[in-house]
Amino acid sequence: MLEVLLENMPVALLSAGLILMALEALSPGAHLIVVGVALVGAGLVGVLFPGSLSPFILAGLTLLIGLVATYIYREFDFYGGKGTPQTKDSGSLAGATGYVTETITTRDGEVKLDDGGFAPYYSARTTSGTIEEGEEIIVLDPGGGNVLTVESLNAIGEDEIDRALAEDAASGPSSDGGGSTEEAAERETEKTS
Repeated sequence: MLEVLLENMPVALLSAGLILMALEALSPGAHLIVVGVALVGAGLVGVLFPGSLSPFILAGLTLLIGLVATYIYREFDFYGGKGTPQTKDSGSLAGATGYVTETITTRDGEVKLDDGGFAPYYSARTTSGTIEEGEEIIVLDPGGGNVLTVESLNAIGEDEIDRALAEDAASGPSSDGGGSTEEAAERETEKTS
């Protein structure tokens, strides 16, 4: 029985590799493709050169091909997303922007975040009023990642710094080579006090 298995080891490796590759096609991102490619590669070498390869050589080939497949898999990023920010936890969603896909009320709605990861669609609520479909939003509270509390970017008003910058830009450069942002903010604060 053991002799039959050893004689058919390349075919067994090839079959197991093809099965794992098929499972990866059904469930992308499970990383079965790396092991599947390693097994298929070693199985193909064993089928092409029968009898000359021992199980130890086939095991070494599987390891070598697996390392090469891992490098290629990581380097070429077949599933996309390499170098793009990924959400680590729900807290990283705070301050994220996106747009409304279903009108948001205090009880219902959905948004799509610009950098929302693999599944960028989230249920969302607003604290008051409604936010219409297509409006840009910002996440105020990630709420554990299940239901986001959002606000329309249009509804967020200017603050003191925005007004000071606008005033500074409108008045042009000052005689001392241009006023700083801090000076403009101080002037604005003094006016409102």
